[in-house]
Amino acid sequence: MDTYTVLLVDDEEEVIQVIMRKINWEGLGFSVIGYANNGVKALEMVEEFQPDVVMTDIKMPYMDGMELAGHIKADYPATKLLLFTGFDEFEYAKEAVHLEVEEYILKPVNSVELTNVFTQLKIKLDQEIGEKRNAESLKKYYMDSLPLLQANFYATLLEGRIREEELDRYLSDYQISLSGPFFCCLVIHTSSSQIPEDMNPLLLAASVEKQAKEYLGEKWRARCFSYLGKTILIAQLSGENEMSELTDDSDRFCRYAHRIIGANVTVGIGQVCGSILELSQSYSSAREAISYRVLYGTSRAINIQEIAPHERNNPGSSHEGELSHLFKTIRLNEPPEIAQAVHEYLGSISFKEKSLLQHHLDVMELLSEFCRFAANNDIVLGELSKDMGKLYGRVLDMGPDTLEKWLVNISVSLHEKLLNARTKSTKSFVEKAKDYVHNNYVNEELSLDRICEVLGVSNSYFSTIFKKETGKSFIGYLTDYRMDRASRLLLETNEKSYIIGKKVGYTDPNYFSYVFKRRFGVSPSKYRTEYRESEK
Repeated sequence: MDTYTVLLVDDEEEVIQVIMRKINWEGLGFSVIGYANNGVKALEMVEEFQPDVVMTDIKMPYMDGMELAGHIKADYPATKLLLFTGFDEFEYAKEAVHLEVEEYILKPVNSVELTNVFTQLKIKLDQEIGEKRNAESLKKYYMDSLPLLQANFYATLLEGRIREEELDRYLSDYQISLSGPFFCCLVIHTSSSQIPEDMNPLLLAASVEKQAKEYLGEKWRARCFSYLGKTILIAQLSGENEMSELTDDSDRFCRYAHRIIGANVTVGIGQVCGSILELSQSYSSAREAISYRVLYGTSRAINIQEIAPHERNNPGSSHEGELSHLFKTIRLNEPPEIAQAVHEYLGSISFKEKSLLQHHLDVMELLSEFCRFAANNDIVLGELSKDMGKLYGRVLDMGPDTLEKWLVNISVSLHEKLLNARTKSTKSFVEKAKDYVHNNYVNEELSLDRICEVLGVSNSYFSTIFKKETGKSFIGYLTDYRMDRASRLLLETNEKSYIIGKKVGYTDPNYFSYVFKRRFGVSPSKYRTEYRESEK
């Protein structure tokens, strides 16, 4: 039996305690994950825990229940909403039908009525989850999905085999609308090693595809299909500035898929392009983004344009596939794997019947690609920046074992340089965010969305990097900095608390006092009084 999570929200803690005692939550199939005494705190908990049900009062400080419900319905549409209200608020609450609230419950809360509400809600949640997990339904969907002609067209498009003069005919014949004006390819990777018990991996992948269509399809006018064992989405954007929003939506989808059907999903987001015919490049970069899950983690979205530093690899040799694998290993793996990749690459270009001239050409081509790789990634490596004529001559004189040892050393050095560049880039990235906070904390509108807009990145990528480097969420860091500034002003000036609150970004004096007390354990005025008494 599935157990669903509930968040209780009411500014009267005794009401929450009564509700928690009156109901046999476990027996009904629910568990209370926590409670909040205002809408702001509740929204923070919703963002962190993503509960299945939020039961909230309407009248609360800082953010009332209707506003809270609006935020939840916009960002977490799968979350069920229950409103419990006083009699005077009941008619007003019923008018908010657009919020799709499951039930309006009048205070005082009746345990029998509340039990009935949650009993019916459990049945509804079970039905919804059951539909998503039903193996026969998924199997039928998988067999019937994606008309063959459209699927073949999309696959051919990703492979770069559609000629410009053919494009309009294909779109017309297959009744496909791709108006753009910008496009981006998303590759959805579903782990085959981390799957729910008794779930067929094929059906799980089909379920992820179905959920991706529902969650991302409509908003991004996305074309969704299967290709080479992965789910592919071709998203359409109105402007390149929508990439951060697309990344955040994709990141939320990863967590949603894990919570609803137990799938471990990673979304690779390719480069944005202004032509349908460039989608093969976007697809290639989206696949590359997926490979970075070994660095940035799974169950998240990875946007290739946000990875720091902006690493590029453009080998053009006759052994392009083998060389691409070698450079990918240099970027993502450790020295033992790099040494093995070097050994395999040299083996792929070596054969006894090859002429000495061909051997020299292969080695010179290899050296050129390594120099290009270093230059493309802004890496200065002494060994590759010397006189190229002398370097070619020295390398051509090396025997097979010496050449392999030299190439391993160069490859490991490139790997370490890339690793250092990433570390410096992320630290610089975080420092820019901190500097922005220090210069703009007085602005009440300063938020996670604003800092990401300034830096030009998605919320999900920024939040991951910021917390990894500082140990705090961005909102936690901003709040702590504001509180530190407020405490200094309280001790160093005689200004009233509400004036100080405005100076650190809080126009609501009550909310400022609430946040200050949560941080320091006392109100602003008492904090000042206690300090001055201790100084006597």
